[in-house]
Amino acid sequence: MNQPQRKTILLVEDNPADVRLTMEAFKETGLSDPLLAPAFDGVEALDFLHRRGKHVHAPRPDLILLDLNLPRKFGRDVLAEIKSDPSLRLIPVLVLTTSDADEDILRSYDLHANGYLKKPVDMDSFFDLVRVIANFWLGMVTLAPESSGSGHRGNDDAPAFSPGGDKRWSCSG
Repeated sequence: MNQPQRKTILLVEDNPADVRLTMEAFKETGLSDPLLAPAFDGVEALDFLHRRGKHVHAPRPDLILLDLNLPRKFGRDVLAEIKSDPSLRLIPVLVLTTSDADEDILRSYDLHANGYLKKPVDMDSFFDLVRVIANFWLGMVTLAPESSGSGHRGNDDAPAFSPGGDKRWSCSG
């Protein structure tokens, strides 16, 4: 019997406390055991996606959670680059941000975001939101397969990926 492949989520978030909270929230869902790979700015996110520098062995993410307010490269610019790249554009991108500005919402959808989610301010609501994300995007949706020749998914010869070189970012502890 085939075991489901572990899903990879690229979390593009500049606040380490929010990264830890998101990791804990995914762990609490009990619905999946995703690998949560953090990128702390827009440039690092694109390096991860293009497998550059320290991310040369990064797995292709199944889902991207993208904050808009990032250092070095703004989230909208990251979204535009992802959705204009034929090898990346099929990866679902959910904007997860504190902004509820109409301009940010409209521009994100104009750039083909797959969803726009405002970060709840209280922890219970945030955990509920993550549970919905995990259930829908990792449990119900059939994600597009990676197009041939564009990456490492399913490549058993590639060295194991470990964000930051340790287990700090693994949802399974």
